[in-house]
Amino acid sequence: MKYTAINPALFIDNRNRFVKHLLPNSVAIFNSNDVMPTNADGHMGFKQNTDLFHLCGIDQEDSILVIAPDARDIAHKQILFLKETNETIAIWEGHKYTKDEAFQTSGIKTVYWLSQFETILNSLVCEAENIYLNTNEHLRAVIEVESRDARFIKWCKEKYPLHNFKRSAPIMKTVRAIKNEYEVALIQEACNITAKGFDRLLHFIKPGVTEYEIEAELIHEFVRNRSNGFAYGPIIASGASACVLHYVDNNKACNAGEVILLDVAAEYANYASDLTRCVPVSGKFTPRQKEVYNAVLRVLKAATEMLVVGNYVEQYHKEVGKLMEQELIGLGLLDANAVANQNPNAPLYKKYFMHGTSHFLGLDVHDIGDFKKPIEAGMVFTCEPGIYIPEEALGIRLENDILVTVNGPVNLMAHIPIEADEIEIIMAGKKGAIA
Repeated sequence: MKYTAINPALFIDNRNRFVKHLLPNSVAIFNSNDVMPTNADGHMGFKQNTDLFHLCGIDQEDSILVIAPDARDIAHKQILFLKETNETIAIWEGHKYTKDEAFQTSGIKTVYWLSQFETILNSLVCEAENIYLNTNEHLRAVIEVESRDARFIKWCKEKYPLHNFKRSAPIMKTVRAIKNEYEVALIQEACNITAKGFDRLLHFIKPGVTEYEIEAELIHEFVRNRSNGFAYGPIIASGASACVLHYVDNNKACNAGEVILLDVAAEYANYASDLTRCVPVSGKFTPRQKEVYNAVLRVLKAATEMLVVGNYVEQYHKEVGKLMEQELIGLGLLDANAVANQNPNAPLYKKYFMHGTSHFLGLDVHDIGDFKKPIEAGMVFTCEPGIYIPEEALGIRLENDILVTVNGPVNLMAHIPIEADEIEIIMAGKKGAIA
């Protein structure tokens, strides 16, 4: 791993919060993700299952976490099972966790090799009544391949058909939505690395540069600051491409007079940040570009102030829509009378602002959480309004990452330039974005 060691208190706290939701006499099992194949003998880079990482911090394939709070053997209340290494594996794949390293990472004292898993699990399950199994229940997940979790669910139900099977996902949705101080610090570090990347771009972008050259500058800055790279597929969209919400080709030249929409951010220690900024290729916005830009910025600032304890995300999105309606009327894109008589179930602003304003942020860029429950302190949301005008080849989206606290919203990206005038000044070379 490129990132520095994480305080195991993070994972100890996360496990303690998870355990509080389990029924008595239960066993919960979490599997690492598969190493996904490509073609021939190739494989993709490993990405850990975020639920497992959240609970133990183990960042390695072929790992299993077992939590059994009521186990008769006190040493078996929390167990890690890891891939046993040898000289050949060390030569071909590199270092793997030792048992002591796994303890230092996770705070879990009992660590066994995977070869012991079935025997020990059987003894725990025979003591238990309930088995909690994990699976991906994200509302937007589209799963077309069989995961390790799915295979394990089949195996477990065949082996223990008379036990009560429960879902871990609803519990994880609750506990992962609230970030503790250690998690906030990791997200903040991801934001800080993102800030360095954006500062690099403000001194690099000029007419004729290509979108992929911009992408290269970012990955260089991210990795040199201990990030694995982008937290999600980077969107570097110049001109009309900015009106394509998930544009990822990043293969065009950036021309004088265009605005580039940059939805790009770093991860750090598996935690995501999520930034969007828009910059003029020539270093200066046209009056119309700045007019649209400032309209989006006003919505962003007002929306941020609504991310407070007790508010509901569904109502929040409706209120942001009302703000956007007024801005679009002011820009001459919507008619006030038409808005007053619109179908409330199909608001007219959706023509120019068709996506939501906020989502949960954490180990996944679209992190898990319950949008039906009121906002709580410790939640982290994006805030990302936008206006997209294809006929003007102009798309403006601005985005910050916001921590909800009892004292109000805290912008984790407050140190990243966002005012149009400041961006112009920095691009002119008159000052740097990072102190």
